Amino acid sequence: VPHSPGRRAAQFDPQHHIPTKMLCPFGDKRFLSDLGRHFFPLLVSTSTLPCWLGEEFVVAEECTPCSSFQAKTIPECGSTGYVEKITCSSSKRNEFKSCRSALMEQHLFWKFEGAVVGVALVFACLVIIRQRQLDRKALEKVRKQIESI
Repeated sequence: VPHSPGRRAAQFDPQHHIPTKMLCPFGDKRFLSDLGRHFFPLLVSTSTLPCWLGEEFVVAEECTPCSSFQAKTIPECGSTGYVEKITCSSSKRNEFKSCRSALMEQHLFWKFEGAVVGVALVFACLVIIRQRQLDRKALEKVRKQIESI
């Protein structure tokens, strides 16, 4: 499907090989439930889909780390370790949705920065070592030329 201004391509669920949602210029108006009913009636059961994929929702509880009990009982905790409780507008269902917390993002950022600095230091040391080797070779070459005179 060619891209037009203001329109994004469908994102695909790699496990089921079907679009997870369509984004259009008017906001999220087409959802997997509609798409599934029209294009994949035998493949998609909309009752097993999270309600937040197909309808508007309100965040009831902000993004919090999963407790050890939640990590075992709520599958959404698996991907990030954080969940938020949401209430879907139409169906009034309460569900959990995986989320990313600001604290987690900050920790990941500083880990990345530390890794970058570590790699930079390793390569700086390698450059210094190589430069010394080349200086020694150049001095040895000059010394041999002087001795041959």
